Amino acid sequence: MNSKTKGIVYLVGAGPGSPDLITLRGLQCIKRADLIVYDRLVSPRLLQQAKKEAEFIYVGKMPDRHTMSQEEINRLLVEKAMQGLVVTRLKGGDPFVFGRGGEEAALLAENELPFEIVPGISSSVAVPAYAGIPVTHRGLAAGFTVVTGHEDLHKEESDLNWQALAQGAGTLIILMGMGNLPEITARLMLEGMSGETPAALVHRGTEASQRTLTATLRDLALKAEQENFKHPAVIIIGEVVTMREQLQWFENRPLFGRRIVVSRAREQASAFAEKLEALGAETIEFPVIKIAPPDDYSGLDRCLNMLQSYRFVIFTSENGVNSFFNRLAESGRDIRDLKGASICAIGPKTKEALELKGLRVDCVPSEYRAEAVVELLKERIVPGDKVLLPRADLARPVLAQELEKLGAVVDNVTAYRTVRGDGDVQLLRRLLKAGEIDMITFTSSSTVRNLVEMLTEEGEHAPASPSSLFNNVLFASIGPITSKTAADLGLKIAVEAKVYTIDGLTEAILSCWEEN
Repeated sequence: MNSKTKGIVYLVGAGPGSPDLITLRGLQCIKRADLIVYDRLVSPRLLQQAKKEAEFIYVGKMPDRHTMSQEEINRLLVEKAMQGLVVTRLKGGDPFVFGRGGEEAALLAENELPFEIVPGISSSVAVPAYAGIPVTHRGLAAGFTVVTGHEDLHKEESDLNWQALAQGAGTLIILMGMGNLPEITARLMLEGMSGETPAALVHRGTEASQRTLTATLRDLALKAEQENFKHPAVIIIGEVVTMREQLQWFENRPLFGRRIVVSRAREQASAFAEKLEALGAETIEFPVIKIAPPDDYSGLDRCLNMLQSYRFVIFTSENGVNSFFNRLAESGRDIRDLKGASICAIGPKTKEALELKGLRVDCVPSEYRAEAVVELLKERIVPGDKVLLPRADLARPVLAQELEKLGAVVDNVTAYRTVRGDGDVQLLRRLLKAGEIDMITFTSSSTVRNLVEMLTEEGEHAPASPSSLFNNVLFASIGPITSKTAADLGLKIAVEAKVYTIDGLTEAILSCWEEN
């Protein structure tokens, strides 16, 4: 085989669950991959980091069923590498800690295919840490042991030395053991471990849906059944579990346990989601809008051709800035054509986007909406001044109308369109019907309208009216214009940002639950 035709396989540990716990090298491998072969516990947000043309193959395994056998996965990696592809094999935790990465690497080596091992943070140490349980601690545990709990405990010869595990010093960490939990605890006590030994279970550790249960070894299985604890979970046994009362931190965050829907465009949703998750929330990204180019560039192009004639150029969003300057560059122009114009920005993010383009922003209203722009400019505009508004196709007309009342000549042109997003409607309907959503956030009038339309369109699970889905769901709005649109559609806004930004909305959401 010609070595030039060979691809490469990166065996990457994605970490214990939270997408921000992947290594920098792991993230690089995701971004450069032609194909990503991924497991069940890999965060969807990591997959969003891949390049647009990347392909994905899901090979996740459940305790009771496998999408693809390990042998099939091994062969798949060899086949794709032989085709010259850059393949990232994305595995939960670390590839070599019960990840069967060694088997995959061995077959690649046998076929003389290049590969690289990218270690990941193992759940065996990360999950206890997120539960406030150190795996070692002076005076309590000088070491720890990690074993699999997936083994058939009824086979004649075990691969594990249960007597040594039961009587050894230190912390015992058991992965993939929920299905055998009653047998595991019974076997450890049979081999000499005290039933009073502190123990813990951590479900979906490091994620916003993390749950932790503590008990004695004797009571652990019964308590897990009573609390309906399911896999995936890490079992921790040892005196270090007593440290949780003092050291737990992750579950103490102010929004912990809240499930919040982020309805922004996919390109912008992650930053908002990260802010909420840093406060402990679990977020569901449900993009109800997408940013698209105009159907017709003729209006914008006409304005770009006479750009130096404008006295004011007003940008009302970060999307408007990016769309405007992308088209400006495509037309062979740059920021020099804005010489002489006063630049106005609505909101700090819009201002920041303009500054990144090398522009100095002359005015930013204290209140981030159209009416405040008019108030700011009414003493500066002279009748006959030309004003350019590069905006979305569905933007409110009030700004252009009020500026014209001041005598300005306004070109209100479409720089981009706001179109229907691609959120998973069936998933959101199921979660709403099950009462598993605490809050839905709205960052524009378009997000309100599109969400209601998407949820009530005809389909297998379509409700007769949206209100039937929204029992006990709170709605949060970025500002009064968005709130009015929601009210017009029959939705009562419980939380409205005082400052009409994502940071302001985040602060309002936090205050809502702190007050309650």
